[in-house]
Amino acid sequence: MKEKIRIGCGAGFSGDRIEPALVLTEKGKLGYLVLECLAERTIALAQKRKQQDPRLGYDPLLERRMEELLPLLVKNNTRLITNMGAANPMAAAQKIMDMAKKKNIHIKVAVVLGDDVFDQLNGDEISLEGGKPIKSYGNLISANAYLGIDALLPALQSDAQVIITGRVADPSLFLAPMIFELGWDPHNFDLLGKGTVIGHLLECAGQITGGYFADPVTKPVEGMEKLGHPYVDVFQDGSGIISKVEGTGGQVTIRTAKEQLLYEVIDPFNYFTPDVIADFSTVILEQLEADKIRVDGGNGKVRPDKLKVSVGYQAGYIGEGEISYAGAHAKERAIMAGEIIEKRIKHFFDEFRIDYIGLSALHGHELSASCNPYEIRLRVVGRTADKEKALWVGEEVEALYTNGPAGGGGARKNVQEIVGVISILMDREKLNPEIEILG
Repeated sequence: MKEKIRIGCGAGFSGDRIEPALVLTEKGKLGYLVLECLAERTIALAQKRKQQDPRLGYDPLLERRMEELLPLLVKNNTRLITNMGAANPMAAAQKIMDMAKKKNIHIKVAVVLGDDVFDQLNGDEISLEGGKPIKSYGNLISANAYLGIDALLPALQSDAQVIITGRVADPSLFLAPMIFELGWDPHNFDLLGKGTVIGHLLECAGQITGGYFADPVTKPVEGMEKLGHPYVDVFQDGSGIISKVEGTGGQVTIRTAKEQLLYEVIDPFNYFTPDVIADFSTVILEQLEADKIRVDGGNGKVRPDKLKVSVGYQAGYIGEGEISYAGAHAKERAIMAGEIIEKRIKHFFDEFRIDYIGLSALHGHELSASCNPYEIRLRVVGRTADKEKALWVGEEVEALYTNGPAGGGGARKNVQEIVGVISILMDREKLNPEIEILG
């Protein structure tokens, strides 16, 4: 049992920068580094890659991250916990072992399995979003349950340097090493609530160091080009001190922490995770010094009986086309172009949308009616089950070059297959998490 544990977050989503994780591992004096790289759609897309090639399905940046991280993890005696395994954690672990072998690095990798519950679906499960059977959405392609600390703790009890998972709840990636190192009772829900607060604050990495917070006019943040990612010292009582590596950009303040605390939280009194129903309403934040805040408070009650499951389904194809108009009457010409396309092909599509980027793409016509911009980019998009039909959108937009209105330029077109995501609840007794050790 330790008096405190230091955990750093080196990535807050799949496409995050690699550099901050290297800085944390080299200079942060960490016990653990967490790379949180999964979102709801990310794992469904990973399942698609795995279907196309059974050797794939893990995070696309895994090899680039591990190429540079592996030597630093060993050098600094830091354990890595990451959900970069996505839809194929076993293949990810094998890839890491192959890379370590080439570098003559001797490590063990623990693989957490059991989140893939696709074979347990019957299609009659009711979606949380639409209240209808999931089979009514179309061809189902994936189902991954949010695992928690009970899946991670056996991996931590091994001496594996790297622990790689599929779908695990974001705060659980941080909470598990707290329980393991600090000797917490996994049924002490007040402590688990406090640890979940800290995990939630860290899980998006650069957001709490000023990244998503920054506004050059009202909330300026210095050194954004070298934004540091956070680490936390967690103590026996569940309190924590959050900071970042000295010399990195960004800031850690009560304001950045408050914004992240409420990020993606619908009910701060009842924040559901697989481990605990946490209460964020009693959290206390204190600025100790520059870039260092103390987090205390928060509590929890029993863990839920059911786990959330993200279900991916084939949602058809998106056809897309864009073209720009500039100069006098740019707005009027762009609107004319949109009306032309709408009259020609809108009726062929299940969903159809016209956006005037620079005028109303984000908030709608009514908020921008008085604008008279110098340049507008027209975006046309249609969704359909027919890939060939989706191609029409870009073709029709490109045809505006010579079929009017005047002065269009910079046309582009694109078709992509769409993966939709819905959610269900599943009895946790139906899941059987397990680990395998490589190395």
